[in-house]
Amino acid sequence: MDRSFTLDRRNGKIMGVCAGLAERTGVDVVIIRLALVLLTLLAFGPIGVVGYLLVGWLAN
Repeated sequence: MDRSFTLDRRNGKIMGVCAGLAERTGVDVVIIRLALVLLTLLAFGPIGVVGYLLVGWLAN
């Protein structure tokens, strides 16, 4: 089994990070997106946005 992370640009909204993570884990993409938004707003703030962009850039 391939353990690498890939972006899912076909099903992604911005960069495909959430869609790729959903495909990798088997969790619905809507749940992943909601969790990212909630964690960014409630806990991490701009760090969550920077992390999202960093994952998208590194996975290219």
